[in-house]
Amino acid sequence: MPVPTAPATEHPPVRVGKPRIGLLGIMQPLYDDMIPGITEHQAAYAARVAEQLSDVAEWTVSPPVRGRADAENAMRDFEAAGLDGVLVVMLTYGPSLRVTPVFSRMRLPVALANIQPDPQVSASWDMADMTYNQGIHGAQDTANAMVRAGVPFEVITGDWQAPEFAARVDRWARAARTVTALRSLRVGVFGYPMNGMGDARVDETALMRALGPEVHVIAPGTLHRTMADLPEEAVADLMAWEEGVFEVDERLSKEERVDHARMQLGIERLLEESGCGAYSTHFDAIGEDGRFARLPMAAASTLMAKGYGFAGEGDVLAASVVYAGHQLAGDGHFTEMYAMDFPSDSILMSHMGEGNWRVAREDEPIRLIKRPLGIGGLDDPPTILFRYRPGPATLASLVALGGERFRLVVAEGEVIDAPELPSLEMPYGQFRPENGVRGCMDAWLRAGGTHHMVMNTGARAEDWRVLCALTGVEYVRV
Repeated sequence: MPVPTAPATEHPPVRVGKPRIGLLGIMQPLYDDMIPGITEHQAAYAARVAEQLSDVAEWTVSPPVRGRADAENAMRDFEAAGLDGVLVVMLTYGPSLRVTPVFSRMRLPVALANIQPDPQVSASWDMADMTYNQGIHGAQDTANAMVRAGVPFEVITGDWQAPEFAARVDRWARAARTVTALRSLRVGVFGYPMNGMGDARVDETALMRALGPEVHVIAPGTLHRTMADLPEEAVADLMAWEEGVFEVDERLSKEERVDHARMQLGIERLLEESGCGAYSTHFDAIGEDGRFARLPMAAASTLMAKGYGFAGEGDVLAASVVYAGHQLAGDGHFTEMYAMDFPSDSILMSHMGEGNWRVAREDEPIRLIKRPLGIGGLDDPPTILFRYRPGPATLASLVALGGERFRLVVAEGEVIDAPELPSLEMPYGQFRPENGVRGCMDAWLRAGGTHHMVMNTGARAEDWRVLCALTGVEYVRV
């Protein structure tokens, strides 16, 4: 994963590529004699739908599914290609029992597009037009089959040529990509989680069964050895890149910067070697080891900016949801609620020193500072300092309810343009919930929302709702 090269005044979101979606078009042979060429006619319609939606996903269109064997072959091809999800489109009415076996074994996230070729009924329609546009009752039969098979799915009704329809497919496709990404996610935990922090604890096997993330423990000693083995050129290149992107504090010594750079490069190398897309470090696990001079604060910020999920204190749940935030919206940022500010009806958001600098405001430089920190009992950790960009934002917290039951607690609002806090030497901003601090926090606490969470820029609650619909996770908007 290359180091981003955008200058400090530009913060584009992390790009994870378009979702890769299969289009499963369903019909039946019944109409072949009545309307010669109908299969080819409707196959062309399916291709037009995919072309219309080419901006939101990369499409693999199956040949029209006309029976059970066709459906099973198409699904095998989709799964073998490693696609992110399947959009089911009724090309005509198709009896659901011919595809029910496929839905009973459905592994990929699925949505049912309730659409038809023509957006309105016309006086010029003949029986052929009626047949081409009769997908609605096929959608009803097919949806019934999915409900009875216990398959979670999204439904998208609309005019397939309208921008609103494309926006809804885009939302579902990003959620489908997130589901498939979580199913293969490994979360690296350096050392051990923070003792006594209950809302981050989870049954790891239940998490894997329900959502997919696997916990992979990495010994701190492995990091220490990896740091020592790094080539000097890689360390120098990272430091030079930082000087081009950040405003670097002159008080930082070369020794401090070299040690920080080695920690960041060492962490990333271990994540790559172990196949981890997210990770968590705990200050005690690093501090008590005895071989490290400082905590990897700046490392977490840039690795988040590169697309890794992150959480502090060994919090696997939060690291997973930050990773999901990248996949869903492109700019997952790890944070927590620090304090309430009742006069501005907002909440001060921050963490010990880690934050995704892609959510930084664009009218101020992002700074790499020398910053004292007593936690961990180590030397000063270089820290990336910025304020959050004002505008719409969304918070999401993944809650373990026991067994394989999980809940996502979501709050929409805005990052306000609040006064600067000169003594706060860590990424921060003030979030004003849409229903105010009192209403939001009462509901957040009743729902068991955790104190670690992901923040995304933009109004993203509906994105998270669709993700929950595809995974069976309970969705609570506060």
